[in-house]
Amino acid sequence: MAGVGGEGPLFLALSSSFLLQSVNGKPSTGTDLEIDEKYQNTHRIDSLNILLYTFLLILTVVTIWIFKYRRARYLHETGLAVIYGLIVGAILRYSGDNTPVSHMVVDPKEPQTYHGDAPPDTLWLKYGGNINASQNRTYAYSFRGEIPESLEDEIVQKATFDPEIFFNILLPPIIFSAGYSLKRRHFFKNLGAIFTFAFLGTTISTFVVGGLVYGFLWLLSSSFSFIDCLLFGALISATDPVTVLAIFSDLHVDVNLYALVFGESVLNDAVAIVLSSAIESYGSASGGFETSAFFLAILNFLWIFSMSFLIGSVMGCLTAILTKFTRLKDFPLLETALFVLMSYSTFLMAEAADLTGIVAVLFCGICQAHYTYNNLSAESRVATKTLFELLNFLSENFIFSYIGVSMFTFDHHKWDVGFISIAFVAIIAGRFMCVYPLSFLLNLGRTPKIPINFMNMLFFSGLRGAIAFALAIRNTSSTARKAILTTTSLIVIVTVILCGGLTTQVLSWLGIPVDVEDDETHHLNTSFQPIRNGPGAEDGGEGPVEGTSSSSSKYEKAWLFRIWSQFDVRFMKPFLTNSRPTLLDTTPLCCAPLARLLTTTEQLTQNITNPLYDGDLGLGSSSSVPTRVSVAGSRGQDL
Repeated sequence: MAGVGGEGPLFLALSSSFLLQSVNGKPSTGTDLEIDEKYQNTHRIDSLNILLYTFLLILTVVTIWIFKYRRARYLHETGLAVIYGLIVGAILRYSGDNTPVSHMVVDPKEPQTYHGDAPPDTLWLKYGGNINASQNRTYAYSFRGEIPESLEDEIVQKATFDPEIFFNILLPPIIFSAGYSLKRRHFFKNLGAIFTFAFLGTTISTFVVGGLVYGFLWLLSSSFSFIDCLLFGALISATDPVTVLAIFSDLHVDVNLYALVFGESVLNDAVAIVLSSAIESYGSASGGFETSAFFLAILNFLWIFSMSFLIGSVMGCLTAILTKFTRLKDFPLLETALFVLMSYSTFLMAEAADLTGIVAVLFCGICQAHYTYNNLSAESRVATKTLFELLNFLSENFIFSYIGVSMFTFDHHKWDVGFISIAFVAIIAGRFMCVYPLSFLLNLGRTPKIPINFMNMLFFSGLRGAIAFALAIRNTSSTARKAILTTTSLIVIVTVILCGGLTTQVLSWLGIPVDVEDDETHHLNTSFQPIRNGPGAEDGGEGPVEGTSSSSSKYEKAWLFRIWSQFDVRFMKPFLTNSRPTLLDTTPLCCAPLARLLTTTEQLTQNITNPLYDGDLGLGSSSSVPTRVSVAGSRGQDL
């Protein structure tokens, strides 16, 4: 019996092997085993690299937790995330244990079946191995771009991600979270200044940086074209003061300063992306300067921005309608899932239409916060706020860690000392021309004025970050683009570490007060704030604040914004949300049938003593809207 028991498993194994060979029609070859081993090795290296970035994020989270209890004066967690990435990248590049990438030179002798100017997307390679060359098999290889001169280590190669991952996966939640967590009361109070810095300031910075770089490189007889320099000026003008804003929030600086820095950075990113796209289209239309191509690029910029804005706004309003006129709030999981999918589809829709998904998803987030948020159940409000804060936190820290790692693992770097030196000087000049002249112009008609210490802080807050890096790494096909990537990465690293570490000290030097006693300052912190529900808690719980009517009235000189605000309160919010007043209260009697159709039972049963106060828009006195609503409410009861 012992012999039978020992031979049984061996007999089954031999039988299984024989059956498998019979089914396949031929025995397994060494090539099959090597291919299987290659797949397993690739999977192992992929898992190792993902684990590496996961540990970097864990280390960053632990660092932030430590800094909550004991903050270092000249260090910030975002700068440390970059430093951690630099250390890991250096270890990967210079460690002794290498996993070389095998390669074979293919030089076709037969007439080619592909006749395009650009390289093909895939290469079908007939390969039989060294054992039996007569049994050829066809393998597909994808296009990766031009081969760098250095031989790649497979682990180092896998540590470098496809640039499209940044635009399609990492940037959308960052930009959407900026719009969704936007505290609109102070944003809209400073709307004129924010738009001036974001649109006019970014354009000025683009041409100042591009012009200075091109002028100096022309003296050095460089091969950089004017379009390359202008493109660099556009992408490097995208500011990302994430470290400065975090310190502002912790120290409770003046809300107007926070709103100016945050608002400029939010819109500035969108403008820089569209400007980069317009400049690239200008470069493809003209090799030099042509008036027609220049104006075509301007029209292209306006078209892309306006249509992306329209798509984002429409999708945000459509989500509000779906959540208002359905009972999705009875199923919070489905409600949250629809909210996330509608928001992400906005980005994909704009990209598929050859527009800018970043702009679309930004304004979608603003509309979702302004309208859809009011219709969500309490569970979905907490879920959506927390989810996008989490995605924003992980994405931003991943990108900053990756910037550090890629300095050593990305093979498409081009170190041009002259270009790097000129670029640092140019961005300082561009930031200067963006902040000070525009601030003085704004102060001619602005109340309150932007003080000189605020101007200095705005100048200092021009850090570069995720958007600039993502734009630079997206295309490294030419020598100039490689130099742009290297220079952009260095600028991001230096500004994040240096400016982020000196923010607290600069606030002290400039005499900017901290711990400002303002009932609304704490609402501006976008990181993991509790959400209040109920009347007056809309948009993060911002409600009317006593004593603000006089200061708010100063902003009502912006007549265009006041007209839009009244239109929004009277028609948009009653139509898109379940808040009071209803359309029955705000529309003429002749529109009563349509107004009743667009009014939900939930709206009619809202507590009329707590009507919607649109404090997030910074309207004048809190009494203006309730007075109108109370009169309209009596009319609605008569109907």
